[in-house]
This record gives sequence, C-alpha cells and structure tokens, in this order.
Amino acid sequence: MAVATNLEELSIEQNKEKESLNLFLSTQTIIKEALNKLGYSNEIFELLKEPIRMLTVRIPVKMDDGSVKVFTGFRSQHNDAVGPTKGGVRFHPEVNEEEVKALSIWMSLKCGITNLPYGGGKGGIICDPKNMSFRELERLSRGYVRAISQVVGPTKDIPAPDVYTNSQIMAWMMDEYSRIREFDSPGFITGKPIVLGGSQGRETATARGVAICIEEASKKKGIDLQSARVIIQGFGNAGSYLAKFMQDAGARIIGISDALGALYDPEGLDIDYLLDRRDSFGTVTNLFTNVITNQELLEKECDILVPAAISNQVTAQNAHHIKASIVVEAANGPTTLEATKILDERGVLLVPDILASSGGVTVSYFEWVQNNQGYYWSEEEVAEKLQKVMVDSFENVYQTSQSHQVDMRLAAYMVGIRKSAEASRFRGWI
Repeated sequence: MAVATNLEELSIEQNKEKESLNLFLSTQTIIKEALNKLGYSNEIFELLKEPIRMLTVRIPVKMDDGSVKVFTGFRSQHNDAVGPTKGGVRFHPEVNEEEVKALSIWMSLKCGITNLPYGGGKGGIICDPKNMSFRELERLSRGYVRAISQVVGPTKDIPAPDVYTNSQIMAWMMDEYSRIREFDSPGFITGKPIVLGGSQGRETATARGVAICIEEASKKKGIDLQSARVIIQGFGNAGSYLAKFMQDAGARIIGISDALGALYDPEGLDIDYLLDRRDSFGTVTNLFTNVITNQELLEKECDILVPAAISNQVTAQNAHHIKASIVVEAANGPTTLEATKILDERGVLLVPDILASSGGVTVSYFEWVQNNQGYYWSEEEVAEKLQKVMVDSFENVYQTSQSHQVDMRLAAYMVGIRKSAEASRFRGWI
C-alpha cells in the first residue's frame, strides 16, 4: 500500500514538473514567434529564451520543535539589459525551477508592455506556508535573503510579494537585507507595509489594472459596462477586489468561484455580502448549497469572463463553449495556446495575462520610485498614474494586434519583448 501511495505521489510530482516545463516551452515558442514577427535575428532569441542568471539556494531553518529543516529556493533573473530585474517571491510546495524561469520571462514582458525600466525576475521557495508557524516563516524569509543577498538590491534585482507571501514577509526580508548591507534599504523590495515605505494602492493594484483593461476592452467591443454581465473565476486577492471594482462601476457580477465550486445567478450576486463572509483563503461557496463546478461557470452566458484562479482553465476542450464576448486573464496562463487560437477565430477579444495583470508591477515600480526619491504619493495620485500606464499599454498592444493581424497574446509578446531585445542590441550583446 505504501509503495502504491509513493508511486501516486511520484506520478503527481512528474505531472507538475511536466506542466511547468510546458509553461516554459510555450513561453519560449511565443517569444520566438514574436521576435520573428518583429524581424529580429535568431541570436536575439538565443539570448532571451532563457534567464541570464538562475540561482538555486539551500536554506537551513530551525523549526519550532528544535529540528532543522533545509528548504530549496530559487531566484531567476531573465534579462537586465533594460535595468534591474523585478519580480515576486512565492512560497509554495509546488515551486520548481522551470516555473520560476518561465515567470521571470513573463515579468520581462510585463515590464516591456508597461514601459518600465526593468527586466524580469522571479523567486520561490519550496515550502508549505499553511503548515508553518509565524516564527518559522520569519526565519525562512530571512534565510532566503541571506542566501541571495549577493545578487539582489535596489539597483540589481528587486523582489516583491507573490503566491502566499505578503507585506509582513517583505518587511522581514527588507530588515534582513538592511542588516547585511548595514544601511536602510527600502528600495530593495516592494509590497512593503505603508509604515516601512510601501505605496498606497499596492494591495489593489493588480485588480485595478484588470478593471482598467476590462473598461478599455468593453469600449473596443461596444459593450456598456453599466449593463455588462461579468463572471469572475477565482475569489482570492485579485478576483475579490475586481468583483468589487466591477460592481462599483455598475456591472452585474453574475458568477464567482473559489477552489470548492462556483456561484451563479443571472440576476446578479451580492458581492458585498460574499466579501463579508469569505475566509482568509477566499473561500465562500462552502456556505451555499446551490453550487456548480468551476468548469460549468466558465461556460455560462456572459459579456465578460475573467479567469482569475489557476492556469489551463480555458482549453481546446471548452473554448468552443465559452459564450463571453471578452475574456480578460487575471490569472497566470489560464488559457492554453490552442484555446487562444479558437477564441480569436470566434471573434472573442482576449486580453492576455501579461497585459491584464501588469498593474501589480506598475505600482511596485511607483513604490520603488517613491523609495528612491523619499517622497510619497496619495492613493489618488497612484490611481491616476496607474490609469494612464494601463490605458496606454492596452492601446499599444491592441494597435499592434490590428496592424500585424495577430491575436492579442502574440501582440502583447511582441510589445513586451521588444524593449529587452533593443536594450541588448544597443549594449552590443548581440
């Protein structure tokens, strides 16, 4: 029995590694196509298809029971031709090298799309934060910074929160880095508490960026947001804030979901009621009996569909059944390449993840700028600047899509990769 269980676990792990490898390979495939469309040589692709630097570290942590557990961590820096690399650190049991590499490339693309002076970075630690105490998480956070301190910094590589990390973890990391460097370094990391140099509007930035993309996409499709029917798959940080923003804008939220199932009401859901009752993991459907599956929710009729949960939700199997006019990706990789092609052929306007979810890195940039100048902006000023960046970015990708006769995903890759390619060329690397 134990052997069977071990074999099952091994099979699950192999599937996870395969998914991450597929994510990495599909990212490389689109980058190659984007560079070809832009007329760049194969040498540029050879440079940009892999991170310029990949660090694997081992982090010993004294646990509360007195034992020492050794964790594996990663930091990937895709390309620093434009400027310092930038990207989050995730704590998750399924973190692996291929995933971190792919996500660092995505960060380069996001920074290129939003015209930020960064390359892409990403980090992660293989751990299960749900089964760790507050103090164990602090020791792990500080140990990670000690392990990577030689390759990060305000002018080298700037971490930020990601999956299962938050402003408290960023505060511990900033404090550890300041101790090592022997001076206060708020610009070393973003997503910090306001009192330690964090930016107003950072917590809601990703959702607000998605909301701006929905507004712009609605204009292109002639949909009145005041009467639009919206389905949001996922009710975590991005999904819940987005539901509130959309409701406040006058849209009717007719469906939401979490990891346990989905709620659907064609007359509209009471988002404030749901927000009051969800738990810390964004779960609320367990309080209801009329629950449908996530897949059933995706195929319900609506004007705007927002996958804001996990990857590979819209596939070749269900893309023909999607009834939305607009799909806006708030999650990482929720639509496969095959499904993207099907949706485009059907006339569905798909706003890709690397554009729609770039509000977070944009406000992280604002935080870094404020740290560097020692002057801090109001929430209204942050929102105004974010609005301009997101509208300009959406329009740039949309016009690229129209002029090159390509779908929005390929257009976003073309816009995103161009900056790293040009910076590498001017530096004489290629």
